[in-house]
Amino acid sequence: MTEQPSIWQVIFTALVSGTVVSAMLGLIFHQRLKSIEARLNEELQRNVEIFRTTRAWQEAAISELLGPMVMQFDRVKRAFNRYKAKNIYLETKVIAEGNTSIKNLLLSHGHLIPAELLDDAGRLVEHFEVWLEEFERVRDEKKPELETQFVFAGPQGFGSRDNQAKIHSDIS
Repeated sequence: MTEQPSIWQVIFTALVSGTVVSAMLGLIFHQRLKSIEARLNEELQRNVEIFRTTRAWQEAAISELLGPMVMQFDRVKRAFNRYKAKNIYLETKVIAEGNTSIKNLLLSHGHLIPAELLDDAGRLVEHFEVWLEEFERVRDEKKPELETQFVFAGPQGFGSRDNQAKIHSDIS
């Protein structure tokens, strides 16, 4: 007959087996936790980088494009309002300088224009180009005096004077 192990041997064997199994499970869980932690850290770093990049783009868009454009639009609006009241060529010149500045900002900072506004920006550039062509033609051909009334592109390619006034009021 075989001898039965003593209670202490059974307890010792169970304790050693439990410790080994616990250690193995602990190691497996520890590795799994490290893996999850590493993935979470990578995800966090990606999100932080996306945030930083987006924030840098927004700051550049505001400081290099939108801020200067808003100032030029305000300048043009004020000159346009004075022009309607007095018809002074000098204020039309301010409008031309403002329109040129806005057009140049849009062309040189296109990378800062949100994708959904690119078509609108293109139409605005087209408007300014036609307007500026007409401005140059009238200014160079007629050599106007300060009181000379300026024609806003009209039938030369970009709609009627009412349309031009509507565009300028929409902009402001």
